[in-house]
Amino acid sequence: MGLLRVPISAWSCLIVPSTLLSLMNLIRHNLDNKGSFAAVPASLMDIVSIAHLTPCTEAEGPGKRFAVWFQGCPLRCPGCCNPEFLPFRGGTPTRLKDLIAQLQQAQQELGITGITLLGGEPFAHAAGAAGLAEAAQERGLTVMVFTGYLLEDLRARSESAIAELLAQTDLLVDGPYDRTQPDTRRRWIGSQNQRIHFLTERYRADDPCWQQRNTLEIRVSHDGISVNGFPAHGAVGLWKGWQRPTRTSTRTESETETDS
Repeated sequence: MGLLRVPISAWSCLIVPSTLLSLMNLIRHNLDNKGSFAAVPASLMDIVSIAHLTPCTEAEGPGKRFAVWFQGCPLRCPGCCNPEFLPFRGGTPTRLKDLIAQLQQAQQELGITGITLLGGEPFAHAAGAAGLAEAAQERGLTVMVFTGYLLEDLRARSESAIAELLAQTDLLVDGPYDRTQPDTRRRWIGSQNQRIHFLTERYRADDPCWQQRNTLEIRVSHDGISVNGFPAHGAVGLWKGWQRPTRTSTRTESETETDS
């Protein structure tokens, strides 16, 4: 659930067509104080703001999953594991059809069995999230969603996109993260107050997978280092100060192992 990205380069540059940026700015300025879309033209709903994407992970739900972190959350849970994903400004504007193409590629090449939507807050991006979830269901994949809202509150909301996302969801983990109640019993669950809702029959509460230990995944690429999953409570934040080792003509054994 938690995710950290450490850039290897000290400088990075995202080049996005100005027209796409204009559309994203319009969407952001139309966000109401509940994090839902207020009078945004339907033609713009196929653009979603993505904070991070992992094509295949086993640390964000049962089986191999295509995990998407949305950029932007109206909630402010103390101790949030992804504070950089809270602002609605930021992220990568992505066309929904391009996201679905990546999903299909991950299914064909990596054998994913489902998708997991995180954030940020997926229900603050309900239109795009519902479109992606529907595409996943059409391809036989399962859908898991993490939300800081309660299921009862979501069902009481009037936005059709929220109802559509719930209708496409197999597993829903709801409730705000409470850092004073870390959950060490259930896999993939951040705090004891959060609930798992089995909205379809595709998963069962008595599946042994829920009792297995949490895992972390660390990936190294030319863009940097990313860490996702659920660390042990005492290990939270240990990687926050990571920096790229200074390369010299004399390399230590540990540096050699890291590069290999």
